[in-house]
Amino acid sequence: MLELRPYQRASIDALYDYWQGGGGNGLLVLPTGAGKSLVLASLCKEVLADYPQFRIGVVTHSRELIVQNFGEIMKIWPSAPAGIYSAGVGRRDARAKVLFCGVQSVHAKANVVGPFDLLIVDEAHLIPRNSATMYGRFIRDLLELQPDMRIVGLTATPYRLDSGRLDEGEGAMFDDVVYEANVVDLIEAGYLSPLVSRAGASQIDTSKVHTRAGDFVQSELEAEAMKVVREAVGELVALGGDRRAWLAFCSGVTHAEAVAAEIRAHGVEAQSVDGSMDKATRDRLITDFRQGRIRCLTSVNVLSIGFNVPHVDLVALMRPTKSTGLYVQQVGRGFRTAPGKENALILDYAGVVRRHGPVDAVQGSDSGGRGVGGKAGADTVLAKECPECKTLAALNARQCKICDHVWPFEEKPKHEARADAEVPILTTEKVPPKMLPVVEWEFRRYQKSGSPDSVRVTFFAGVQSFPEWLAFEWAGRGRQHACEWWMMHGGATPFPKTTDEALERQGELTMPTTISVRPNGKYFDIIGRAFPKAEAAE
Repeated sequence: MLELRPYQRASIDALYDYWQGGGGNGLLVLPTGAGKSLVLASLCKEVLADYPQFRIGVVTHSRELIVQNFGEIMKIWPSAPAGIYSAGVGRRDARAKVLFCGVQSVHAKANVVGPFDLLIVDEAHLIPRNSATMYGRFIRDLLELQPDMRIVGLTATPYRLDSGRLDEGEGAMFDDVVYEANVVDLIEAGYLSPLVSRAGASQIDTSKVHTRAGDFVQSELEAEAMKVVREAVGELVALGGDRRAWLAFCSGVTHAEAVAAEIRAHGVEAQSVDGSMDKATRDRLITDFRQGRIRCLTSVNVLSIGFNVPHVDLVALMRPTKSTGLYVQQVGRGFRTAPGKENALILDYAGVVRRHGPVDAVQGSDSGGRGVGGKAGADTVLAKECPECKTLAALNARQCKICDHVWPFEEKPKHEARADAEVPILTTEKVPPKMLPVVEWEFRRYQKSGSPDSVRVTFFAGVQSFPEWLAFEWAGRGRQHACEWWMMHGGATPFPKTTDEALERQGELTMPTTISVRPNGKYFDIIGRAFPKAEAAE
């Protein structure tokens, strides 16, 4: 039986805690490559173990994801009472206890496949705000059959592809983000592949491209993208020489075909796939790519979601977009780990990282292309260029991660007319951290009027001390942080439910040998820690 990773276990436990606290429809945010299918399958198995009378529906948009999710539950539970209702798969097991559905097949058939006590939506960012869509009608009809139905969303990004956050605004389908795994933490733990970036010398000019329905007008965008095909591909081929699997996300079918043709002109096998292609041809091309007979696939809208080829080690962003969700999905194709894969190279020819920010700290944009809460918009600079190596870093970076260039305190980033040449695909630190040896730590109960008790952990490093708080009895993010901290320090599952239990079980934990701290006003944040080698190797 497949064993859950610590963060996967924590995500399910956070959902249970949320429900026990009276919560409603929750979102689990796990990056691409973090194993959403296993979380989904484990959740189904555990819920039915506790509530055998329940029926569970799992709905998503693509045949590939339906088959993948169904296969995952059969791996961990071969006797699962599971079925599929999807025209694309060719099965209509309407009354299965756990039913994996394609929304295109069931959106008008809630009375045929329902009712459900729990509905799980995979790739939940695809649920539009408009309630008259397939998802909207299907969920509305299911709630009429079972008003107490709970809804769980799984996604790599809590932003819709067309507009805004899934848990905010009028008509939001979800009430809260119950658990969100941090990209950098998963990379450092070895669960995701690191991302690196190099210069994109040519950039698609969007200054004259209009906006419609929250994103760039496709025909105008494609016309601009066609102007830089030769220059962009020349650089892509040069930089991808030692990379084995390339994906290029393009601005239209004609653009994707032109990019593939130009890559082939350089002697590299490349093909284009798009939504109009017949299923057999598309499947054949993807199989050839997966098996290494094709080195590059160019695409429009068909490979950014649910496409699982772990050895992808180069992603070329050739489609400018105002959609934060689409940006995160495209970059996420490089997150999966594979034997021999050291990292994934992200080449941004579309200025999307400048627009949305590093992938581990995106600034969502609403349907008008303005930043949510005024954080980011079309003309907002979220990166600055290193004068030495031309890599882009986040605006608050003090030192370049590539060449170690240090920016003077007084220097301010300039907003140039041309988009940045390289992308800060992951955030950098504000100032270099200070590493200190830990000589002792202490656990005490912390009480604050009007709030549940918590645990105060104090790290002693010489004459200095640095506290952290663990709020196991709190709801939402407070408990999530406490559980993540517990896992990081070697604590066993299930996680403590109360402050008393955490204090009683502190003997399970491993004290770090060093901590890295960074000033934050009058105080310090602990931003990293190292553990004894024996424990770290497990």
